[in-house]
Amino acid sequence: MKLYSRMLVGGALAAAVGLSAIAAHAQAETYPTRTITMIVPFAAGGPTDVISRIVTGHMAQTLGQTIVIENVVGAGGTTASARAARAANDGYTLITGHMGTHAASVPLYPSLAYHPQKDFEPVSLLAGTPILILARKDFPPKDLKEFVTYVKANVEKVNAAHAGVGSVSHVSCQLLNSILDIKPTGVPFNGTGPAMNALVGGQVDYMCDQIVNAVPQINGGTIKAYAIATPERNPSLPGVPTTAEAGLPAFQAQAWNAIFAPKGTPAPIIAKLNAAAVKALDDEGVRKRLLDLGSVIPAAGQRTPEALAALVKGEIEKWTPVLKPATN
Repeated sequence: MKLYSRMLVGGALAAAVGLSAIAAHAQAETYPTRTITMIVPFAAGGPTDVISRIVTGHMAQTLGQTIVIENVVGAGGTTASARAARAANDGYTLITGHMGTHAASVPLYPSLAYHPQKDFEPVSLLAGTPILILARKDFPPKDLKEFVTYVKANVEKVNAAHAGVGSVSHVSCQLLNSILDIKPTGVPFNGTGPAMNALVGGQVDYMCDQIVNAVPQINGGTIKAYAIATPERNPSLPGVPTTAEAGLPAFQAQAWNAIFAPKGTPAPIIAKLNAAAVKALDDEGVRKRLLDLGSVIPAAGQRTPEALAALVKGEIEKWTPVLKPATN
């Protein structure tokens, strides 16, 4: 009798699992049937926001549903990421994460409410964004060598803007500061957009920022750029030297932005979202807009969920030794 009861329970459980799988498959077959929310973990107008809007605008056409951008600021993007991790895994809540939220956050926040590798399904890498060393237009140093000398001599007076602890602007300048062996005063803002506005307004001295946020200001002369932290110059800013050319080859940094879904989102839904993102990145109009901003568009092999998972793992390993000391 007990054996028979166990068989009945086992059969019921197997049936439930089977029905659940069938339901998930049916859901994925018709997905999407309503508006999708894309959480952006920073203020409107920042690099992650701009890239997300460009790509999701095209994805919405492919998927046949509106994708609404929801800007959720706070704690270097980790507030939004924690919220996205807790969202229903049905494909209707996604997040555009980046180097800060899905890599640097691990060593910076010992009590992080989520884990980038355990609590998210990677969807697709969207764009690489080179880092620039920037300053207010009237900051005294004329080039990078003078900048290094000046900030070392005046470290107690200078300050550096960033978009919150764990943000790309914060993390990349932590790397710069560690190379220069300085600890300037950090000035946090709720997003790179507000931080850039403060730099343009001369309220802060310098910052490290993604190229997407800086091209218009540099070309307009409202801020100055000392160098770009990549091996080659960027076509959008041909007059800005690389850090190697300018005398600081050790500083190499490039951020990235990518789409993630909550853990457990069905594989067919991930596949649909990935296909829509890949199609967007192949569109001439989308590519032009991203390239005009200075973004680096990932090659086909870098756009798969598997490639993004490998990138996140590698980035966590890269930034942990750099940022662990900053938390001590």
